[in-house]
Order: sequence, then C-alpha cells, then structure tokens
Amino acid sequence: MKKVVALLLVFAAILVPVFANGQGETVTLTLSEVHAEGYPTTLADQEFARLVNERTEGRVQINVYYGGTLYGEETGSIEALQIGDLDFARVSASPVASYVPALNVIQLPYLYRDGDHMWQVLNGPIGQDMLDEIQASGSGLVGLCYYDAGARNFYTTTPVQGVEDMKGLKIRLQNNPMMVEMVQLLGGNGVTGIGPNEVYSAISQGTIDGAENNWPTYESMGDYEAAPYFILDGHTRVPEILLASENVINKVSAEDWEIIKQCAKETQDYEIEQWALREESSREIVTAAGVTVYEPTAEEIQEFQDLMAPLYDEYGAGYEDLIQEIINTGL
Repeated sequence: MKKVVALLLVFAAILVPVFANGQGETVTLTLSEVHAEGYPTTLADQEFARLVNERTEGRVQINVYYGGTLYGEETGSIEALQIGDLDFARVSASPVASYVPALNVIQLPYLYRDGDHMWQVLNGPIGQDMLDEIQASGSGLVGLCYYDAGARNFYTTTPVQGVEDMKGLKIRLQNNPMMVEMVQLLGGNGVTGIGPNEVYSAISQGTIDGAENNWPTYESMGDYEAAPYFILDGHTRVPEILLASENVINKVSAEDWEIIKQCAKETQDYEIEQWALREESSREIVTAAGVTVYEPTAEEIQEFQDLMAPLYDEYGAGYEDLIQEIINTGL
C-alpha cells in the first residue's frame, strides 16, 4: 500500500499543472522562432525569456525553440497561437496583416526615408495603435512589440544604379503580388516560386538575374557570389512582431502579464542593436569579397518612388490619410 501511495505522489508531482495560481508555481511557456541560433531575432527572443524569468522571480519560464524546430513556417506558428498550442512567436508583420489590414500600409515600397523614419512611425501612435488592433481584431493574438528586419534591397548580376538599369531584369521575389507589381512598375520581371535556398543556383544558371533581400540573408545564403552588385534602394522595410496567444493571459497572474508585456518592449532596442551589428558584419564580409555596393542619391530614389503611384492607389486605397501621416512623420 505504501508503495502505491508513493507512486501516486510521484505521478502527482509530475502532473501538477504549471498554470499560475498566484502561489509561486512555475508557469512554463513556449516561444517559436524560425530563424537560427545567433540570429538577431533569436537573441532577442532569448533575452525576452531571460528578462521575464528574472522579473517574475522564476514564476514564468519561457522556453525558446529556434530554427523552426516547433513550426517551420510562421503561418503555422500563428495558427498554433490562435488555438492555444503555442504561447509566443516571432513573425513577420506580413501574415499578421490578414487580421489588421492597416499593417499592409507599412509594407508599401519606398514608404520610408530610412530606418530612423520607420522607427519613428512604429514607436509613435501609428505603430502602437496597430499593435493594439491585433488583439482587438478578435484573432486570439496579442502584439507585444516590433523587431527590426532591416531593409530589402536588390542584388543583381549586372550593375543597377537607377530605374533604367532595372529594365528586363528577372528578379526573384517572395510570393507576394504587391512585390511582383513593384518590379513590373520598375521595368523588370518578378519571378516567384523559387525558394530562398534555390536563389544562388537560379542566378548561377541564368534562370534569374538577381533577387532582393536584407544584408544578412544576402551574405549568409552566399548569393553575393552569384550576384555581386548590391543597390541600397531600401524598397521595403517590413518589421517583425513578437506575438502572444491571448490564452497566456489566463495562464499567468495579472501582475506577471504586465511584466511580460514590459519585458517585450524592453527587448525591442536590444534586437535593433543586434540587427545593426549583424548588418555591419554581413556588409563587411561581402564587400571584402569584392561586391560592388551602390548607394543611390535622393533624386534616384525619388525616380523609383514616383513609379509606385499605381501600386499605392491599389494597395493603399482607403488608407490615403494614414499613408500621408506616415510620410509626414518626423518632418
């Protein structure tokens, strides 16, 4: 009988719910990240988990699963958050726009003057209202903070220093109609259906003339060896968002939920710093390898931007005032 009781006690200890009840029990939560160890967003995820554990005095523990070990696609992470199978996920703003259409506006090409302009928007009323709208959308998601993902730029097999040089070029793009139209308006041909790991070979084989992405991806994928011309046109700056499942609110105390939200906000600056360091490192690597980097003048960027008018009319319809407010931010 004593052995049976002992076994029951052991199983009881194992099966004790980890949900917070205000009496000091540890709540164990999970966070999904598709990027690899050492990537800026992964480092920020881990800093978020560290801060939460520290500030809650161990009441809340967040296990970070990076490299897509939990969910290989960000859309899968979002679905898991909605049904409560996952607690946190770092995702691009792009798929979240399905629930908050206004997020499509901040992805319009040539919208920002530079990175500082984007952060003025995101950290101001516009960006914060969009975060609030995520939870208000009834999606079951909570927007905690933004992370940096840099600017996307074109890289090609031939020099591009202006709009004229884009004509006829076949550029690999994500499967995004707006991006395809963007390249068409610039005189090129957008090519979809090529995975990120296939870009190098597609360029080498002449299937495409180039692609577009941020510095770290350009460097880490080795694409710079096949397309050694990089133009800093910064056509899009799509931020990342750290999301929580609304179910987390029921798993932790009200006090710890406030701590979680505050810790997320604090990791934003940390991630921005990590991103800047990674960009600098990637740029040093590719320039040392002989890549030609071209920085367009303000006038040349204006030529790119002027061609986007039809795209703004199509994708910015109904948000004209918001677009103008973004453009005027910081002026």
